[in-house]
Amino acid sequence: MITILLIAIAAALHAQDDGVQQTSPTFVPTMKVGKVLLDGDSVQYMELNKVYCYPPKQFKNDKERKRYTRMMYNVKKVLPIAKEVRHIMLETYEYMQTLPNKKARDEHLKRVERGVKEQYTPRMKKLTLTQGKLLIKLVYRECNSSGYDLINAFIGPLKAGLYQVFAWTFGASLKKTYDPLHNAEDADIERCARLVESGQM
Repeated sequence: MITILLIAIAAALHAQDDGVQQTSPTFVPTMKVGKVLLDGDSVQYMELNKVYCYPPKQFKNDKERKRYTRMMYNVKKVLPIAKEVRHIMLETYEYMQTLPNKKARDEHLKRVERGVKEQYTPRMKKLTLTQGKLLIKLVYRECNSSGYDLINAFIGPLKAGLYQVFAWTFGASLKKTYDPLHNAEDADIERCARLVESGQM
């Protein structure tokens, strides 16, 4: 499973708690105009997209500014991988529901895991430890579950426990949650992620 590969490789990291104050975003609609054919006629349409517009970020000092700039860079690099994780998780789950028995499901999971390792190992090797830590948080953001819970759900508590021990040896935890409402670091990650998703960064 992709989360096994991504989370295991990303586990060797350390936390950064800077206690930065977060400002809530406002929502500004943006327009997208186009034309569609309807009963042989060309009809113009307008599509509104929600864009998160934050007030300018206030920094206490230059060190804080550099930390935030680095975080934005890391989010832009890692967020697409977290979104791919969500896509693969959903696709795998839906396909497994069509399989007749546990044996078939286990065989499919092994094939998925092999394919994911081949595809993602080169990309994972290019991530820094900080980006790996961020990936764990963004996987939680995208899947609404910790890496530990995802591994446990797909391949059982034994492997989930092994990966958790591996992460723990590096001072990380696959049970770590993502809470942008109550955690200042997570709030900054969420701010960066929303700006990236809306195309503003």
